Amino acid sequence: MNKAKYINFLFLLFLISSCSLTKGLKEGQYLVYDVKVEGVKKSDKSDLSGLIQQAPNTRIPLLNTSAGISIYRFGEWIYDSTRHIRKQDELLMERNELREISTSKQLSKKQIKRLNKINDNLASVEKKLEFGNFFMRTGNPRVIFDSALTEETTRQMKYYLVNNGFFDAETNFEASFKNKKARITYLIKEHEPYVVDSFYTKSDDEGILELLTQNQNDNQIKVGKNYNQNSITRERQRVEDLLKDNGYYTFSKSYLEYNVYKDTVEKKVNIEEVIRNPSFSEIHKVYTLDSIYFSIDPPSDAFIDNAYQKKHRDIVFELYDDRYSEKIISSRIFLEKGNLYNRTNVIETQRQLANLDLFRFVNIAFDTLGNVLRPRIYTQSNQKYLITNQLGATITEQVPGPFFSHSLRNRNLFRGAEIFEFFFRAGLEGVVSATGEGGVFRSRELNTSASVIFPQFLLPLSVNSLEKFGRYNPRTRTLIGYNYINRPEYIRESVNGVIAYNWNTRNLKKQYTVNALDANFIRSNLSDDFRILLEDLQNQGNNLINSFLPSYVSSISGQVIFNFNQYGAFQKNKASLWRLFFESGGTTLNFVNSNFVEGRNLAYFQFLKFQSDYRRYIPITKDQTFAYRLNLGIAKPYGVSNGVLPYEKYFFAGGSTGIRAWQPRRLGPGSFAPDTLSDGSFDYRFEQPGEILFEGMFEFRSKIYGYFDGAFFVDIGNTWTFVADDSRPGANFEFNRFYKEIAVGTGVGLRMDFDFLVVRLDMGIKAVDPARQPGQRYILNSFFRNFPGQRGQTVFNIGIGYPF
Repeated sequence: MNKAKYINFLFLLFLISSCSLTKGLKEGQYLVYDVKVEGVKKSDKSDLSGLIQQAPNTRIPLLNTSAGISIYRFGEWIYDSTRHIRKQDELLMERNELREISTSKQLSKKQIKRLNKINDNLASVEKKLEFGNFFMRTGNPRVIFDSALTEETTRQMKYYLVNNGFFDAETNFEASFKNKKARITYLIKEHEPYVVDSFYTKSDDEGILELLTQNQNDNQIKVGKNYNQNSITRERQRVEDLLKDNGYYTFSKSYLEYNVYKDTVEKKVNIEEVIRNPSFSEIHKVYTLDSIYFSIDPPSDAFIDNAYQKKHRDIVFELYDDRYSEKIISSRIFLEKGNLYNRTNVIETQRQLANLDLFRFVNIAFDTLGNVLRPRIYTQSNQKYLITNQLGATITEQVPGPFFSHSLRNRNLFRGAEIFEFFFRAGLEGVVSATGEGGVFRSRELNTSASVIFPQFLLPLSVNSLEKFGRYNPRTRTLIGYNYINRPEYIRESVNGVIAYNWNTRNLKKQYTVNALDANFIRSNLSDDFRILLEDLQNQGNNLINSFLPSYVSSISGQVIFNFNQYGAFQKNKASLWRLFFESGGTTLNFVNSNFVEGRNLAYFQFLKFQSDYRRYIPITKDQTFAYRLNLGIAKPYGVSNGVLPYEKYFFAGGSTGIRAWQPRRLGPGSFAPDTLSDGSFDYRFEQPGEILFEGMFEFRSKIYGYFDGAFFVDIGNTWTFVADDSRPGANFEFNRFYKEIAVGTGVGLRMDFDFLVVRLDMGIKAVDPARQPGQRYILNSFFRNFPGQRGQTVFNIGIGYPF
């Protein structure tokens, strides 16, 4: 019976959705159908709307139904609370029996396992009793009008307005009831906001007054601006941070008091900041640091006898055996004897010691003697070896591909805080053959690498360079790796070596990477069909075949990432990320004899590559956000490259993280039109490399219900080549026509956000196709006229995580 209910779920959902949203309401109950906020002129209307405690259920436009309500109703229909209560009673009885047995004798392994199972089942049953079944938890109950919650909303709106300077504001609401529906209007009268006329500080401590005067430009309370309670909160925090960074170890926000004096006639306020003295003294103490004590707890008592002490840079180290470098550790300690206590330096010390990945924890305590502090840093060594195995699947070309990966990490390899990493990955991916008659084929990939990460720059720097750069978490990575790709058209192998330098700014908003050396020896084995295809292209002037010759590819590159407000983390505020990348290929060949590669019959390349990738996230409401991405790239071969780039250095457009209405790597270049199939659609079997890339992706995201999110997106962009390509007419970039060759795709997406994992399904629809003749490129109308449009106009993308 239950199985039949689930099988007919979609049919029942349709029937329930077609029912009235108000059906079944009791006498005196009204569905909250519409809510408005009126009278807001100077305040933030979205903030006020966010205070509404009874928002209407999300409804499907035109149909006037709610999917969330329908799912919840279905859950109610199949929900049987008495069954769960009986199950709960049975489990509690069985658990009590096992607990009674445990009082007289030890439980067997089987009984312990059963007890754990009972506890898990009880938690599941209690969850169902409190929140309902899966459908009730996924859907949304109807929002029924509650006058108490409506009045509470008006009070919260009043508090919000007062905290933002509208001391005379009035809030009220009106509710109308008709056909079992409630329409609520919140009425706001802001009146004039109060302006800060003056701000001053009172304190008996001359040292504090002088310090605040020196830093008064950083005041968060601005004279002439509207009163804002949040500015007082920020100022309170600023004062505490400033004092704690200048020796005031025992100071806290509790010593700060703010008095606001209102002038109701002039609509002005005077704000007084009072710094109270501690009860035991007339002034606040300023603390200086004594020598630092650093200790690493031994992993067991067996190492206690091996403990020894050593002093370096006024730091007393207590270690066991000779396992750690005092110089490396001291470069991450920013506390010095004789300096004032500085909380920022304490936090920075803790963070940078943790970044070494040597310790399980880092605790910093202080012994106090008068106005002197002796820092004590306690740590415990981390596990030396870390092994991770992962089995999973990736999705490309709409086909899942399994993979297995293994990684090994060896900490403190040479006793200088070095990290050794070994990585291995093997997997299958779905690809479209460049020579087959359509369809998706399996691509076998294998890559492995070994690297050593040094916690410093491996350069001939000065003696004090360790302490100088320690705050920036400097790292040098040396890597050697092997990559193998077996596709239907070619087998490609490469051996690569990398020397890279990484560091970041103290506020973590900027991350830098410099690859001083990235050298690759590449060998390709082409299928006969693919070789014939490349030779045909070569006869037409396209030298792409050179990208598949045995070659030596070297480059020097640099990258900087600007990360504002932690883009990519769970966001409630605006955030953005800007990545700049520059690469110079073949640069080392300018300084070495070309016989190094020519004598080994290796092709080599010289090129310049630049990419700018900007992403921004803008919350609209707590359930809706707008995000966009602008991506620009240029790759230009020069010198001995004969107009050809290494294949991996080309740009490609299309796919689940690009222009989603086109298959991966199939868009463009320019207005080039692929061959036409018998049904009139384009043959998208072949990848289309380009040297110029432009992408713009704009996405509106909204919560639907439960862990289901929806998205509407518009993607624009294309790739181009620098010079004309006879084998691909219209591929080159021209200022007088490139804007006419920008592809436009749109579509909708469904996401399942499980917090730890986001599963994404996007349906991309070609709206403007630059491969068609001018005047015929707008094809979105054909999608609506002949659903689902022309063949190949609709592309489905399955992905893990957000597209950007």
